[in-house]
Amino acid sequence: MALEKVARRSLPDEVYEQILGELVDGSLSPGEALPSERRLAEVLGVSRPAVREALQRMAHAGLVEVRQGGSTTVVDFRRSGGLDLLPHLLVPGGVIDPKVARSIMEARLTVGPKIAELAAERRSPSAVPVLRAAVDDIRADADPIGRQRKALVFWEQIVEAADSLAFRLMFNSMRAAYEPALEALAVVMAAEVDRLELYDALADAIADQDAAQARRVADELLGFATRSLLQVLEQLGDTDE
Repeated sequence: MALEKVARRSLPDEVYEQILGELVDGSLSPGEALPSERRLAEVLGVSRPAVREALQRMAHAGLVEVRQGGSTTVVDFRRSGGLDLLPHLLVPGGVIDPKVARSIMEARLTVGPKIAELAAERRSPSAVPVLRAAVDDIRADADPIGRQRKALVFWEQIVEAADSLAFRLMFNSMRAAYEPALEALAVVMAAEVDRLELYDALADAIADQDAAQARRVADELLGFATRSLLQVLEQLGDTDE
């Protein structure tokens, strides 16, 4: 295990992040036993309570199994983990994992149109000027990365208008995964964030409470970047097809 001493001794978060990094990059395999709390505390340079709290968090997240009086074993995160793992899986070691990026884009393309449909059905009158202002902000930003950030704000407002807690939490997790990769995905995402006419059309459909149109436009808008990314992956030979 390539663990390092933790600089901020009072934060179990640091312990959690280091062990999680070992788990998601494959250094720790499902069924493998972790070192004892005492050994982890020595290696990381923290107190045993800090290690214990981090392991309890991992157990609650379904990442490890803690046996009373026994060892702590790694669980297969692909079967037990949640969307909160996406940021760690997308950019392990600072490099984008193409297959994880593909899965996030595919999930957006599947879920986004439904969220837009719900937003058209449920939006409050106050949501309309907010959405139009968000589109104007995208239009005013000539920087590709800046446009991506503005597009995230636009979609956040759509999620708010959809009034669905599950979709809101899903959006939060996907945004947390996506934001560190903004620069790397700038070329691919240009196919989406430059289609300002579709952002206008989506805002109009939601304003008109035309759920079917909102779904169609969202599907078209989100499809551009998804198709672009899939083409890149095919060229790199990273797809299974």
